[in-house]
Amino acid sequence: MELTLGDRRYDITSRALLMGILNRTPDSFYDHGATFAFDAFLRRAEQLVAEGADLLDVGGVKAGPGPEVTEAEELDRVVPAIEALHVRFDVPLSVDTWRASVARAAYRAGAVVGNDISGFADPDYLPAAAEAGAAVVATHIRLAPRRPDPDPHYDDVVEDVAAFLAGRAAQAAQAGIGPDRVIVDAGLDLGKTAEQSLTLLRASARLAGLGFPLLLSASNKTFLGTVLDLPIDQRGDASLAAAAIGITLGCRVLRVHDVDGTRRVRDTLTAVLQAS
Repeated sequence: MELTLGDRRYDITSRALLMGILNRTPDSFYDHGATFAFDAFLRRAEQLVAEGADLLDVGGVKAGPGPEVTEAEELDRVVPAIEALHVRFDVPLSVDTWRASVARAAYRAGAVVGNDISGFADPDYLPAAAEAGAAVVATHIRLAPRRPDPDPHYDDVVEDVAAFLAGRAAQAAQAGIGPDRVIVDAGLDLGKTAEQSLTLLRASARLAGLGFPLLLSASNKTFLGTVLDLPIDQRGDASLAAAAIGITLGCRVLRVHDVDGTRRVRDTLTAVLQAS
C-alpha cells in the first residue's frame, strides 16, 4: 500500500507513519493551551521532528465543545503556523480543520493534507483538496464537531463506521482525489462510548480492509482513561498499547502526542512485520 503526501510517496505496507499533534488552541483537551503561544508552538514542533515525526498536524479549533472560534480566528491561528513550519522543517504538513476555506488557505501556506473530523460536511472541502493536490483524512463522526453526543447508538458500530468511511472515500474519488491520497479514520471518542471505541480499535483490520490507509487517533483519549480510570496526563502507557494494537491490526498512520515512545513501538513492530 502506498500513500502520497504532496510530492512524497510512502510504502506503508509494513511501516506506519507518525503524525505529530500540534495544537494552536488555548483549550486543547490534552495540553490545555501549552503550545498556543507561537514560540512554544515552534519549540514543540522542533521537538516532534527531532523525535521522528513523519508529518505534523496543525489544528486551531479543538474537537470538543468550547467557546466559538470564528473562521477569521482559526485562519489567524493556523495559517502563520503552517507557513512557519513549511520554512523550518522538511516534513509534510497537515491541517486539522473542517472548514474548506481554512484548508484552502493552509494548502497555499504549505500543507499537503486536510484532516477533517466532520466527514467532509463542508461541500467545498473535497474540491479544495483536489484543486491543491492534497491528501485528505475521512473521519467518522456521528454528529457535528463540537456537539456533545453523550449517548450514541449504532446498529453495528463496526459496520456502520465502515460503510460511512467507504462512502466518504467514494466521495473523494468522485472529486478527483486518488486512492493513494485518501486516509480513513474510525474517529475514536467522536460520538462513541468507551466500549464502542474499544470495539472499533479491535476491528482495525476490518477497517483497514476497506483498501485505504487507516489512521489511528487514540493518543490520550477518553476511552483509554475510562478503561484504566486515569486522568489525561497518566494515559501514556495506554496510548502506546493502543498504538501497538493498531499497528498490528493494520493502522498505518498514527496521530500521537508522544512521538518518541510511539516511534520505538512502531520500529519494533515494523521489524517483526518485515521479518522473513
